[in-house]
Amino acid sequence: MAADYGKLTGNICRFYDFTNKVVLVVGAGRRQLLDPRIRTKKLIAIDRDAEALRELEKNLAADGKQGSVELVAANFEEVTLPGDVVYFEFCLHETADPYKALVHAKSLAPDIVVFDHLPGSDWAFYAAEEDKVRHSAEAMERFGVRRRETFRTEQRFLEYAELLAKVSVQGAIATQRAQRFAGATNIVIPMGYELVLL
Repeated sequence: MAADYGKLTGNICRFYDFTNKVVLVVGAGRRQLLDPRIRTKKLIAIDRDAEALRELEKNLAADGKQGSVELVAANFEEVTLPGDVVYFEFCLHETADPYKALVHAKSLAPDIVVFDHLPGSDWAFYAAEEDKVRHSAEAMERFGVRRRETFRTEQRFLEYAELLAKVSVQGAIATQRAQRFAGATNIVIPMGYELVLL
């Protein structure tokens, strides 16, 4: 198991009240941390990866929640659906221009919640995302932070092959950095993350 998803889900649910709100979830494909038991007015899952959305749809169906979420396969910048809150889940740092994404989010909803890696996180380094994370954190500061909480957890891997499978999708630099754990077992990498209300 990598990160403790239950802990991450608990953090977001305590940080912001999504109850009875129209929530636009950006980067929603595959797994989402927003607790499905929260009674939102409407949940709109947005991801540019149509395959990831199909996987999310299968997961929702397996949980008996098909039809409870509207799936939108599109780049976030193309979305014009209004809501009460735009929620970026570990994806703001992946956008080409985080500040522009935040400006667009504000045109869709009065609240923006960002759940993402913390600058300086060991995990962001091993995933070769430290520059992207720093860039998105700077964009949030420029945009104007209303509230922020920081957290620490760990990414855990039983063996090197499991870690390598997780980071190899990030490219050659992440793969190279992971080599320091070659042959290791019970690998623990600290992960800092934050929740930000804009």
